[in-house]
Amino acid sequence: MSLDLSWLGEGQALVIGAQGGLGSALSAQVQASAPQAWVQGISRQSEPAVDLLDEASVAALAQHVQAQQLSTGRPLRLVIDATGFLHGQGFEPEKTWRSLDPAHMALSFAINATGPALLMKHLLPLLPREGKAVFATLSAKVGSIGDNQLGGWYSYRAAKAALNQLVHTAAIELKRQRPQAVCVSLHPGTVDTGLSGPFAKTGLNVQTPEQAALRLLTVIDGLDAAQHSGGFMDYQGQTLPW
Repeated sequence: MSLDLSWLGEGQALVIGAQGGLGSALSAQVQASAPQAWVQGISRQSEPAVDLLDEASVAALAQHVQAQQLSTGRPLRLVIDATGFLHGQGFEPEKTWRSLDPAHMALSFAINATGPALLMKHLLPLLPREGKAVFATLSAKVGSIGDNQLGGWYSYRAAKAALNQLVHTAAIELKRQRPQAVCVSLHPGTVDTGLSGPFAKTGLNVQTPEQAALRLLTVIDGLDAAQHSGGFMDYQGQTLPW
């Protein structure tokens, strides 16, 4: 599968969450497919460092990107938010309402919805007013209300559903000043990473991070603002129900 990201040109590309398995693979694949672009992998350990629980760090990232735009003339053409929280810090996906915990819910919303919203707040205004540009955040099919047939996973499902609404709303505002820019939610499928690995059941199509990255970037490469901005799609480019 070949990939052409020539629309990036010499622009900037950011991958947020680049310390994770999928984020790392996305960074490497963007760099390989767009060698003239300036690809920056951003994480809590990068420079600048970004923590989605700290808006000041997101604002500092935006200032860094803007400074690079002014000094090098490289526009911000691509932002991929590959962050997410499903389990950890003593929390597991809930199987029943009896397991609902307000601290778990707050953390899930903070990382899966509020954090990406802050990225949109500070980075969408930096996208160029002309030409293709993409802000893509990783959602999840389990965030689809229409597709929910199994129940469970309350906090994660609800936070990703909220993320989809935030993306759709931001895309409407983005279109007014940047009609060729895309803001979209993408479902990466089941990827062999620390986030989904413990919950990958036998029989699922489990992808390596490299496979998932290539498929996601192929979808991103084919995005058109008029058709796809504000949408919720999977790694095959299929529209998912809200």
